[in-house]
Amino acid sequence: MKKVWVLFVALIAAVVLAACGGESSSAPSQTNEGGTTEAGGGEIEEFVYASTSDVAGLSPILTNDSVSANVQEHVYETLFERDTDTGELIPSLAESYENPDELTWIFKIREDVVFHDGTPLNAESVKYTFDKLRDPATAAPRASLLEPVDEITVEDEFTVKITTKYPYGPFLASLAHSNAAIVSPTADQAQDLMSNPVGSGPFKFVSYTPGDQVVLEAFEDYRDGAPDIKKLVFKVVPEISTAISMLQTGEVDFIDNLPSEQIARIESIQNVDIEKKDGTSVFYLAFNQSRPENQDENFRKAVAAAVDRDAFVGKLNGLGLRSDSVLGPMVFGYNESKNAAGQAYDPELAKQLVEENGYGDRTISLLTANRDNFVLMAEIAQAQLTEAGFNVKIETMEWATFLDTARAGQFDITFLSWANLTQDGSEMFYPNLHTDNIGSSNRAQYSNAEFDELVDASRTSVDQEERLNYLDQANGLLLEQNDVVVMYHGVVTGAMNSEYTNLILEPNGKWTLKDVTRK
Repeated sequence: MKKVWVLFVALIAAVVLAACGGESSSAPSQTNEGGTTEAGGGEIEEFVYASTSDVAGLSPILTNDSVSANVQEHVYETLFERDTDTGELIPSLAESYENPDELTWIFKIREDVVFHDGTPLNAESVKYTFDKLRDPATAAPRASLLEPVDEITVEDEFTVKITTKYPYGPFLASLAHSNAAIVSPTADQAQDLMSNPVGSGPFKFVSYTPGDQVVLEAFEDYRDGAPDIKKLVFKVVPEISTAISMLQTGEVDFIDNLPSEQIARIESIQNVDIEKKDGTSVFYLAFNQSRPENQDENFRKAVAAAVDRDAFVGKLNGLGLRSDSVLGPMVFGYNESKNAAGQAYDPELAKQLVEENGYGDRTISLLTANRDNFVLMAEIAQAQLTEAGFNVKIETMEWATFLDTARAGQFDITFLSWANLTQDGSEMFYPNLHTDNIGSSNRAQYSNAEFDELVDASRTSVDQEERLNYLDQANGLLLEQNDVVVMYHGVVTGAMNSEYTNLILEPNGKWTLKDVTRK
């Protein structure tokens, strides 16, 4: 009788479990308006991000732009990263580190990491990547990240020692930069990572069709577990208005850098969630200072006086912060006193300087990228400069071509931007404006011995108060001489299909989709 009763209870339990299990296993997959099908259980069969620009390349060593970094940061990883909530630097591929003296750094590398090609990520991988990044023959755009490094030594399989030529205050911040991501040595020696990348991140590369899309897929052996997104598509949609329409219909699931003139339209879409936060990026007008006419301080002063930055920021519908300071409020080195330290808008002064010096007698080439706010800045600046008596011609280029053209110094004035991924002022000033980097990341071709000395001092000091002082002086020098005319500091934005959640949006403009799942 006891056996029968036990059998009866077991039978009832089996029926209940079957009923419960049947409900989840037979749940139908869902299809959104654009036809994308998601599997049950939180998995997302395909997730599409739309960008108005194509990547410049897929190797973190050979590129230095935000569009390419958006893809790379899902494929590759760095030794350190910033905590999204606190902004603190925390280990990522590194497990721990020691700093026994001011020139020595010892890093323990995690032992549970493999590249997408199945090879182990270890101390040799770190040495290989960093040696290639800093090798002059590589001509890496962000070689400046490791410029202070003197020697890299593999101590054992998972320990690497790095010695620097001088004390380097922002070293860990540099190692958190996307261009310091670790690549597979085996893959790098066998193929072109610019078109076929291999990292250790949550997604691995599938295909790249130039001008169309990059396709990634979940890395099933990722140490923290594979993402819910099984197929991740970075799709090129040149017209932002088209991308917004595709977001509304469900053909696209996520867009970033929301254009200010379209923000009201996006906010009205019922199936879309918008996220905003103050950012670290800066957008500024720069002069090609390799050209003698741009070394004229009165010319730069006239340009600065002619451009009404307040009027421009007013058109951003809350998606930009007004400040003259090159370093924004969320960047190390910022000083509130520099908010109004630049040349004030003064159209009468601008007209006077143009007339007295004949600045309207030559045509000025204003180079801009074909991205919405860049085009808006160029059009507004052209109108205001023309009103002051300048003769300005706009040249608009696709993103990758724009970067190459600016790097080569083929312009008179241009609009540049910097995401400030490290959130450290030294790593804004050194790559963008230090003499060492003319021909690479110093697209303004700017060279000033006094400025260089201040920036060098900010990098070689480990006293954070000293560093703040040096950075403030360097910032003031740029503003006093109108070498940089800051248009605005960015607000980070993203709009995602409200069916999903867990987008990670950071102040420096980076975003991560690895944790995205269905609600």
